[in-house]
Amino acid sequence: MTAPALRLRHVRKTFDHGTTALDDLSLTVERGEFVSVVGPSGCGKSTLLRVISGLTRPTSGDVVCDTDDVGFVFQDPTLLPWRTVRRNVELPAELRGLPRSERRRRATEAIAMVGLEEFAGYRPRQLSGGMRMRVSLARALTMSPSLFLFDEPFGALDAITRERLGDELQALYAARRFAAVFVTHAVSEAVFLSSRVLVMSPRGGRIVADVAVPGDFPRGAQARYASIALEIEGHLRGSMS
Repeated sequence: MTAPALRLRHVRKTFDHGTTALDDLSLTVERGEFVSVVGPSGCGKSTLLRVISGLTRPTSGDVVCDTDDVGFVFQDPTLLPWRTVRRNVELPAELRGLPRSERRRRATEAIAMVGLEEFAGYRPRQLSGGMRMRVSLARALTMSPSLFLFDEPFGALDAITRERLGDELQALYAARRFAAVFVTHAVSEAVFLSSRVLVMSPRGGRIVADVAVPGDFPRGAQARYASIALEIEGHLRGSMS
C-alpha cells in the first residue's frame, strides 16, 4: 500500500507567548490529491503550512511528509529584485548545486509552463502582480516537487487575475498531479481547485469538517460547485458560533 504524501497526527503548536495556533489537528493528504484549507482569520492556516514545511516545529504531535521535494508558494512572490525572471526561477536549482546548464534547462521549462517565455529577461519591477505570482510558481516548479504548499497565493490579486491564475494552476495540477495543500479565504476558489476542502475552527485551529468535491480536472464553470461552497460556508459559520 502506497504511503500518503502527508500525514499529521494530533499536532499542537503553542508559541512562546502562550498562543495556541493549532490544537490536536490531524489530517492526511494522499499522493496526487489537491486539498484546500479554509477557516476564519487567525485560525492557524499559515502556521499549519509552516509546520508541514518544517519552517516551524510543532509543540507536540507527528508530521510525516513522504517526500523531501516540497514547493512552497507564498502570498508575497518574494522575488529578488536584482535578478531577472530566469535567474529568480533558477534559484532553487542553484541552491541545490545543480550545474548551470541544468539550472537553465529547468528554468526554461518552468517559465514556459506559466506562459512567461517572452518575459524571461525582465526584472520583477517590470511585471504585473499576476506575472510576479507566475514567476513564484515557476520557481517552485523547477525542482518538480511532489508536494506543493500554497499560502493564499492569489489573495492580493484582483478578481479577474485571480480567476485566470486559478485556471492555470488547475491545468498544471491536471498535467502534473502533485499533492497540494492550498490555504485560502475564498470558499469558491477552494471548491473549484480541490478534490477536498478542510474547514478549520477558530484558534486553536483544528479540522471541523472535511468536504469532498467530486469531478475530474480540469473543471468547467465554477457555478457548478455553488452548492458545495454553500455547504462549506455553513460549516464555517457553525465553527464560529
